[in-house]
Amino acid sequence: MTKTILITGAGSGFGKGAAIGMAKNGHRIIATTQVSSQVTPLREEVAALGLKYVRVERLDLTDPYDIKQAQGWDIDVLWNNAGMGEAGPVWEIPIELVRKNYEVNVFLPLVLTQGVVQRWVREGKKGKVVFTSSMGGLFTPANWGTYVSTKHALESIAEALQQELAPYGIKIQTINPGAYYTGYNETMADNPFRWLDDGKNFTKRADLRKGFDDFFATPEGKMDPKEMIDRMIEVVPADTGRFRNVVPKVIEDMLKEHQLRAWENQI
Repeated sequence: MTKTILITGAGSGFGKGAAIGMAKNGHRIIATTQVSSQVTPLREEVAALGLKYVRVERLDLTDPYDIKQAQGWDIDVLWNNAGMGEAGPVWEIPIELVRKNYEVNVFLPLVLTQGVVQRWVREGKKGKVVFTSSMGGLFTPANWGTYVSTKHALESIAEALQQELAPYGIKIQTINPGAYYTGYNETMADNPFRWLDDGKNFTKRADLRKGFDDFFATPEGKMDPKEMIDRMIEVVPADTGRFRNVVPKVIEDMLKEHQLRAWENQI
């Protein structure tokens, strides 16, 4: 069944790849980008691909007028995919950066979602909301705590929404990617170096950089995003499926083992 799907953060990475893939499968896509300069190139790209049912719009979640406009669009699925990340040691990161990360990843997507689902309830529409969470929504590695804590928050919000909106026929899902090589994680890893100061901070720049570089050098730190995009193309429009969707399977197994071990974690 053809769906109309609104995607935030569709200017690059997972959102862009899945938007094109779902359009090729016959769905009507509203692909939105935060940055105005991404709109025209994406419109030209989908036109060159012959994808007539992809509409590209700007949706800057920090702009309340953009959010209000989007809440009025007639859609079947809202995919909250946009996000950003702050990395670095939680005990030293500037608090204003933590607040900003929560604003973009949690508060603003919730504002958009509330407007959409409240409209659906008023109209008796049975829609679906999908959140791009992360493998980091289910465990917390050192020096990624700020970003992954926003994804932990999204997990709780999504779980609550699933229970609260089930009586209205509105479905909720999360998608939890591993560390796929889209440039997102690599850029996030650069962020602490704009404030980390060897003259002031206990955490040294070289040590943090080495830790990030060592992770990205592993197979788990640099996976081909096509696998994740292919799963997103299946999951987002589907009427049935798991509430939580972790990809790849090896990461799902690792997370389950981690959560079991957490019960025996000693201080």
